[in-house]
Amino acid sequence: MKISEYMTRDVRTISPDRSIREAAQVMSALDLGALPVGENDRLVGMITDRDIAVRAVAEGLDCETPIRQVMTQDVKYCFEDEFATHVADNMGEIQVRRLPVLDRSKRLVGIVALADLACGGVGTKPVNRALAGISRQGGQHSQTPQAH
Repeated sequence: MKISEYMTRDVRTISPDRSIREAAQVMSALDLGALPVGENDRLVGMITDRDIAVRAVAEGLDCETPIRQVMTQDVKYCFEDEFATHVADNMGEIQVRRLPVLDRSKRLVGIVALADLACGGVGTKPVNRALAGISRQGGQHSQTPQAH
């Protein structure tokens, strides 16, 4: 089955020029751990609750700091027509719990979380492989701020 059958289609985005306080408020109101960051109809980043805690609060940044300053710019994503098992394997490999879903024009059409795949019936083997990969220590993701 394609990832489009598992993804959440109603995705809220936020501008990179908004404050991290606003991002946190949206996350709190919608009970989310991550928000895609969009600008000029394009996905330009992701902001997570962990980004706010580690890249902003722990560094002593003001709550009015623009999201652009602490967001992850190198966004990993998948395409809506990819097979769900392939996406699950990729999530484990790149160690992420959520992926924005794009159409082939690279427009955001949804977001998929590991929980969506687990609850959606992708199968225990792909989900277990993904979870094992995500849980590996180390990896390419770092919470250090990126150069702007």
